[in-house]
Amino acid sequence: MRNIKLIYQYDGSDFFGFQRQPDRRTVQGELEKGLYKIIRERVNLISSGRTDRGVHAVKQVSNFTTDSKIPTNRLVYALDNITPKDIKILKVEEVDMEFHSRFSAKTRAYEFILTPRRSVFESRYLTEVKEKIDVDKLYDIMKVFLGRHNFDGFRMTDCGGNNPIREIFEIRCYEKENHKIGIYIKGNAFLKTQIRIMVGSSLAVYFNERSRDYLLKKLETPNPKDEKIVVDGAGLYLYEINY
Repeated sequence: MRNIKLIYQYDGSDFFGFQRQPDRRTVQGELEKGLYKIIRERVNLISSGRTDRGVHAVKQVSNFTTDSKIPTNRLVYALDNITPKDIKILKVEEVDMEFHSRFSAKTRAYEFILTPRRSVFESRYLTEVKEKIDVDKLYDIMKVFLGRHNFDGFRMTDCGGNNPIREIFEIRCYEKENHKIGIYIKGNAFLKTQIRIMVGSSLAVYFNERSRDYLLKKLETPNPKDEKIVVDGAGLYLYEINY
């Protein structure tokens, strides 16, 4: 038995999210179908995390176990050629049996890219906001998330995670080219739609649609039934996973 690790990217625009679903096109589903055609085994792909519908990945990590003897240098070529063009296989390597792409991960980071001037050609890859954002002002709002918190008020009600406690290690807000704004968030792990709700709620405060203490109150009195301000996920990218 071998444990195989995959590192890859994908454009999430035409997927119904990451997780395998019957009769729907998903990232996990396409990879598992491709692997079956190559190694003739049904595998259960374990991954560092699951992205929402329309969310992209600059770097995603998965692993699976197999009895196949196909060398990894052949597997990376075969899988990259058999999977759709919106998935790009970067690396395939054999790892020890203890490696688990989800539970072995120490941190995960996302980048959200916002713009006040999204063209029709960028609609799948950027999230549009009302106006140009002052990055210092936005960071001053978002820094309340730093540290260890109960994020029950910042996840969807159908989130399957048992533990709502998450730790945010780093948040950065910065200017990018052509009036774009980047938001970088690194944490130990994230709940379902947590990043989109964090950013959507922060923008509501920024644009004076919610009170200045809105985020703090949601953290201090976490309630999974609270309102969820979910921003469009087109500009969200799973950016890196560290082990």
